[in-house]
Amino acid sequence: MEDLGAASETILVGLDGDAAHFAHALAPDDAARLEGRADLVVADLRTVAMKSMVDSAHLGPIAAAKALLAWHGRHRFCSNCGAPTNVSEAGWRRDCSACKAQHFPRTDPCVIMLAIDGERCLLGRSARFPGSMWSCLAGFVEPGESIEEAVRRETFEEAGVTAGHVRYFASQPWPFPMSLMIGCFAEAALTTLRIDRNELEDGRWFSRAEAALMLARQHPDGLFTPPPIAIAHHLIRAYVERGAGVLTD
Repeated sequence: MEDLGAASETILVGLDGDAAHFAHALAPDDAARLEGRADLVVADLRTVAMKSMVDSAHLGPIAAAKALLAWHGRHRFCSNCGAPTNVSEAGWRRDCSACKAQHFPRTDPCVIMLAIDGERCLLGRSARFPGSMWSCLAGFVEPGESIEEAVRRETFEEAGVTAGHVRYFASQPWPFPMSLMIGCFAEAALTTLRIDRNELEDGRWFSRAEAALMLARQHPDGLFTPPPIAIAHHLIRAYVERGAGVLTD
């Protein structure tokens, strides 16, 4: 570890049998120096996951480490009294040195949804997406909202589409920086699009057959969907395979 730089934070991620796994946070200057070393490959977690640079069994612990270290970086001072906080419980808690408050890692709930209109599904494109990738709409759950309310609000705010019935599909931890993606299907009631260009670069309805081509990366215009590491891929695949039945199955 010494030749990589001094750790600004060290946490215990967990145990794999008798082996303890730790995560270390490096100071920005030390991390920048590593990028120039020929004997190392430096990559962010998104790249590691998308390019399958490690065995999939390691992605969960790495994601937990990233989320925890991001939380530590943002909670060095007590939100109750402003005094410095100290690492406790091997990195799974921070304690205030003054008022003795205990602070625990947080997870931000985020809905990700595929709106469906029979044989069509709604996909959006963010300016930050690579190439010609299209994906499901998504957004954070606001205080006081249910999952269903958040799905309907985000679908309306981003695309102007009114949704009715909402069905839960699956969830996925998403450490960018510390979210829990809650995947849902939503039945579109009013389908005219009104795209919020502050949120999306574009949005449109895709036929089920066209979505299948995008999943297979065979679309004639080069359009594609996220890879299997993302829950969006599985939402779209379930719809391609089962159609509007995903709302009731």
